[in-house]
This record gives sequence, structure tokens and C-alpha cells, in this order.
Amino acid sequence: MQPCNIVLLQSDPQVAQTLVASLSNSFHRVHVVLTISDLHEIVARHRPFAVVLDLESATVADVESLTREFQGVRILCNHRVADEEMWTRTLSAGADDCFRTSDMRGILSAAMGHTAMAQSAA
Repeated sequence: MQPCNIVLLQSDPQVAQTLVASLSNSFHRVHVVLTISDLHEIVARHRPFAVVLDLESATVADVESLTREFQGVRILCNHRVADEEMWTRTLSAGADDCFRTSDMRGILSAAMGHTAMAQSAA
């Protein structure tokens, strides 16, 4: 079984730190990036299993671009406000799921659930 990597782009450093601490237990490597261009570079270089993308740091067009450019990489999005219209657009753009930023359990569960599904399919 090959270890999985995950990449985070978060606008709030505390959220990023909490996610890193939690995801480090289940992923071989957790990369944190500060910009969408850094995200593209790291995803291209490391081909992570998933990306956790803060929609305050990226746009729906960024989600669409990531989905098109890196097929097979799971895109999990979060935002501090539960905006159904934005989430619908984000899911239509190719995101695998959307969460409120405060829903750490949901974000972690989705990331780990995707990992479990991939490992059982292998």
C-alpha cells in the first residue's frame, strides 16, 4: 500500500494548523500552501490523494481548473459561511464535497473516508 499525500490551502492559519495535526495521523504527508499557484505546483509535483481547499482562498473557477487538470485528485472545499448557492456551484464545478470551516469532523471524515475507499479498491 502506497502512502497518501494531501494538500491544504486555507486562509486561516489556525484552521490549517488544526487540519495538519489531525490529518498527519492518517496521511503520509500533509502539504500546506499559501496561494492557488503554489497549490497547482504542489499537486502537479506530488499528485496527492486529496486537496482541502478554502473557498476564501480560491474561486469556483479554481475548483473547475483543478478538477480538469488533476483528474482523480479529490477536491474537498470549505468556507466559513454555509452558502448553498456557492456550494452547489462548487459541486457542479467538480468538488467532491463542501463543508463549513468549523466542521472539522466533517472535513476529516471526508478526507479519511475517501482514503478508506481508495485503499479498499486497490
